[in-house]
Amino acid sequence: MRKRLKILIDRHIPLVKGLLDTVADVEYIEPSEFTVDRVHYADALIIRTRTKCDAALLEGSSVRFIATATIGYDHIDSVYCRSNGIEWVNAPGCNAWSVANYIDAAIRFSLPDFKGKTIGVIGVGHVGSKVCKIAEAMGMNVMPCDPPRVAAGDTLDSDGSLIRFYELSEVASVADIVTFHVPLDATTHHIINAYFLHSCNPDAIIINASRGAVLSTVDALRATQKFIIDCWEGEPSINRQLLDKALLATPHIAGYSLDGKANGTVAVVNAVSNFFDLGVRVSVDLLGLPPKDYSKRYDIESESIALKSHPEKFEWFRNNYPIRRDLISNY
Repeated sequence: MRKRLKILIDRHIPLVKGLLDTVADVEYIEPSEFTVDRVHYADALIIRTRTKCDAALLEGSSVRFIATATIGYDHIDSVYCRSNGIEWVNAPGCNAWSVANYIDAAIRFSLPDFKGKTIGVIGVGHVGSKVCKIAEAMGMNVMPCDPPRVAAGDTLDSDGSLIRFYELSEVASVADIVTFHVPLDATTHHIINAYFLHSCNPDAIIINASRGAVLSTVDALRATQKFIIDCWEGEPSINRQLLDKALLATPHIAGYSLDGKANGTVAVVNAVSNFFDLGVRVSVDLLGLPPKDYSKRYDIESESIALKSHPEKFEWFRNNYPIRRDLISNY
């Protein structure tokens, strides 16, 4: 008789409870409870960014599969996993519209006269491409920038038209807003640095809704530009001076719409089911999301005020995030 599968799931992943319980032994735990002892006998982990999956956690365990309900995956040691036969997946694009809605709200708050202004979009993947579409619809001049796509010869839009990509230096010299949607790697670590900021319009607005270390805290504190920051170095212990300086400051929740979370949940549950041949197949339509209220805009200012008032509650704000629907979800 085959041993019943054991799965540990981050209890803050929404809408996941009950989806795998009939086919596996499932425990829903806090991120801090993903310890060596708890993980040792697990076959699969369903996590978020707060669970670092590396040798310190996984060595000697029974884990064969890890699914993170997030776009980012820098919390997973892919080299260790590959060399130890542990498969893993992320959920690319799951909350792309959520982040794009966040950028829409950030623009409307920080630049009310946005029509005719110029926005530079650094990183034109799942998220950045949607930000470009929204900004174009708002009547902004859009400057997409994505050196890896250019190097790969990937210069076509989804409709087959050619994208005019700009150099980072071109964007910096003219953009009123520059928003970053890049993965964290050696080429993007501290890409928002003193050199970049010196080349920018001194009154520009810089948005970081990608990864914390994309922005150099030290250099941002010395800069004249305004900052909208969702992702921070050293989370959850963020720099209080930078928090005070930021025009808008939020606790890494740009991708936290219920729509984005539901997409992530569906992706990881189906991935685990497929890997272990569990026969479970779910879709967002089956999760029963509440209806959208188009009369209520996303109130990004209130979230910023809350974090600035209580930065010590950074993780609490993330773990107790209210329902937010994506009011913009197609262009």
